Amino acid sequence: MARIKSGKVTRRRHKKILKLARGYFGSKHRLFRTAKQQVMKSLAYAYRDRRVRKRDFRKLWITRINAAARINGLSYSRMMHGLKLAGVDVNRKMLADLAVADGKAFADLANVAKTKLQA
Repeated sequence: MARIKSGKVTRRRHKKILKLARGYFGSKHRLFRTAKQQVMKSLAYAYRDRRVRKRDFRKLWITRINAAARINGLSYSRMMHGLKLAGVDVNRKMLADLAVADGKAFADLANVAKTKLQA
């Protein structure tokens, strides 16, 4: 029985990992073993941070809404509660965009929230 050599398969596997590791610092893009470890860690970070990005954007939107709401004499929580009572269905992303781009429209929404809170 002939001996089976796995040179082709191993080289392909190594090339695939080293291609993913391009741009890494030092031996992490040169040596297969360290490259493989770093690629695995990088993929884990990428998976995790796709979820973290969503949290970060929500925090940013809330910060922007809070700042604009305080300019209009409300806190973030009172503004959101007033809008909910008024039946205004605008998500945080759109509210944050209004707060940055169109202060007058945001002020109108703040007034709607204020009137519903007082009533």
